[in-house]
Amino acid sequence: MIIPVIISGGSGTRLWPVSREGHPKPFMIMPDGESLLSKTYARAAAICDGAAEIVTVTNREHFFESRDHFNAAELHEYNARYILEPVGRNTAPAIIAAALSLREQYGDEAIMMVMPADHLIEDQAGFIKATKHAASLAKQGYLVTYGIQPTSPETGFGYIECGQPLDAQGAHTVARFVEKPDLATAEQYLVSDKFLWNSGIFCFSIGTLLAEVQQHADELLMQTKKCIETSKSNTQGKITQVELDCMTFNKVEDISIDYALIEASAQVAVIPAQFDWNDIGNWVAFSKLTNPDVDNNRALGDSLFINTTNTYAQSSQRLIATVGIDNLIIIDTPDALLVAHADQAQQVREVVKQLKKRKHDAYRLHKTVFRPWGGYTILEEGSRFKIKRLEVKPGAALSLQMHHHRSEHWIVVQGMAKVINGVSERLINTNESTFIPAGHQHRLENPGVIDLVLIEVQSGEYLGEDDIVRFADQYGRVAQ
Repeated sequence: MIIPVIISGGSGTRLWPVSREGHPKPFMIMPDGESLLSKTYARAAAICDGAAEIVTVTNREHFFESRDHFNAAELHEYNARYILEPVGRNTAPAIIAAALSLREQYGDEAIMMVMPADHLIEDQAGFIKATKHAASLAKQGYLVTYGIQPTSPETGFGYIECGQPLDAQGAHTVARFVEKPDLATAEQYLVSDKFLWNSGIFCFSIGTLLAEVQQHADELLMQTKKCIETSKSNTQGKITQVELDCMTFNKVEDISIDYALIEASAQVAVIPAQFDWNDIGNWVAFSKLTNPDVDNNRALGDSLFINTTNTYAQSSQRLIATVGIDNLIIIDTPDALLVAHADQAQQVREVVKQLKKRKHDAYRLHKTVFRPWGGYTILEEGSRFKIKRLEVKPGAALSLQMHHHRSEHWIVVQGMAKVINGVSERLINTNESTFIPAGHQHRLENPGVIDLVLIEVQSGEYLGEDDIVRFADQYGRVAQ
């Protein structure tokens, strides 16, 4: 039995301003209109071998959006298990927690297929073939990793040096792992037949993984076991939520599976992946997903290139026009514009570091923010006022809440709203409005079958998103 385990974490800082902490890289929409996470879910379903269950390890804040992307992949026949982290602790605790959670139901012989949520693999048939090969080695007691044949002297990837051959299909033991090399070393690896890129994709049995972790990282295993034992699990229909206990998970070591286990174990094998693979690590890699014009310019969105070469432009709303430039990356979002030399694409992460130091919200959130009930877009804001466009999904409801410092005026522009305002409850139709004074308990609900769209006008002395007291919430956001 092969159980796909998707690791959906990280913030994709090199793909800012589209990828942000609150809406990270796995949720990015590709040029074909699908997200990386939806594509990963479809790939996971293709290699399910009798399990009919797909596991996602992600941050608690990303559960509802992850569920939406799972539904977008139309995997109605599969069970979904979400292991929800209160904080990020890297890949080792995530993978071990998944193994411990699955062991009770499936046993030590079940095979875990661990894959990152932010890789792009188009050759599904090739991926399935490689997975069957990996599973056969996993049944022999190996921790199997997928190696990618280098196509360029890449300094942003780790490398695997192949050891002794294991079978006629190209599997080898692992001689060593190499951290991101300098350019000269990467060029040597490119012409060698012994080095592969480290993809971060793994395959192993639950029993082998836990036995090897016990041997090489026993304290980490004990910490994660304690967390699983104190965590709550809830199953409704085909969805299981495992809420990792915050107090115990915070004490688990923050370490990658590579450092904690893979580089220490003598049971590691590597198979050469005979399929296309792209980790879309920066904007140069992303730009290659679109076709170039005669001057090697690429664009996603409305653009006009004049005397321009080797440039990528992306905009979701505005026209981008360029004149007389070469080798630039231009990414336009409603609240942030990135202009970078293509040769410096890896340094975009430094922008995020500086924004964090300045406590600027642009590293964390977009103008459009996703919520379990739908989302909102900030249209305009100034001193003592903020205007938002709210979209509420059919059957969804905001929490029963109150604000100390702001009042709100809601105007319905599509659908019908059910509103609790203080002690009153009423239905508000399209082109009608209501006023929520500061200090009033209130709740907004969509009782209809189409999206509810409102314009919200906030006014008050403080308009921060943290001015909220929740009394009841169907999404588990009320503090206990």
